[in-house]
Amino acid sequence: MKNIIVPVDFSIQSENALKVAASLAKKYNATIFALHMLELNDAYITSAQAAHPEQTVFLLKMAEKRFAEFLKKPFLKEVSVQPVIKHFKVFSEVNEVAEANNADLIIMGSHGTDGLMEIFVGSNTEKVVRNADVPVLVIKHDMEAFSPSKMLFACDLADENINAYQRAKYIANLLNVSLHILYINTPGDNFLSTQDIDDKIIKFSNAIGAEFIDVKVYNDYTVEKGVLNYAEDHNIDVIGITTHGRKGLAHFFRGSIGEDIANHSTIPVITFKI
Repeated sequence: MKNIIVPVDFSIQSENALKVAASLAKKYNATIFALHMLELNDAYITSAQAAHPEQTVFLLKMAEKRFAEFLKKPFLKEVSVQPVIKHFKVFSEVNEVAEANNADLIIMGSHGTDGLMEIFVGSNTEKVVRNADVPVLVIKHDMEAFSPSKMLFACDLADENINAYQRAKYIANLLNVSLHILYINTPGDNFLSTQDIDDKIIKFSNAIGAEFIDVKVYNDYTVEKGVLNYAEDHNIDVIGITTHGRKGLAHFFRGSIGEDIANHSTIPVITFKI
């Protein structure tokens, strides 16, 4: 692991993410790119910005000063931190910064969202998860030392998950953790018999080039409940989940299990976009 992106908005959540990034950076001698999205009115970032040069420079200098003060954390000592300031416009820019710096990981702090706020607004973390091609690690609380030993990767063993599984395996190797593959068997039309699941596992194993992968099967009423319950029952340190990155009405009507789990889990979640 060489490069880590951490979006910073000066909140306690972004400080929590920085602490986890610092733990990994110290362990792997990685560089943290602390990214602040400067919130500017559209008038400042369009062709009309030439009419506001003084205000734009002033806001930028203020952001740089506050950013520099925020990064003077004891846990960031002896860590290579590169501050990056971008204008606040689209959350796909986080992914662009990650790709431009060959980032292995984006780490974000989040308090999660529920109810109508989740449906109509969502969180900044959710928007990054939806747009990022780079894996996103979501942290919910203060963690002085991030030293996971067990990582879960939950998926439905469909062909579209093959690339995500390979990336999850890569991250597990980087973190030096054991990887547990999980299939949630739910009632109703999605229920599979033991033989059906065995056939699915064999097909997935063949597709990824493995002789046979050890997949844990867990029965629950929903995929989200199954993943969260299994993780708690088996002392999982990191939950890996795929996300389709659906947007707009598609997200409203079909949702994304990956985003829901990232929102509701208290255990760190790492998402892999399909």
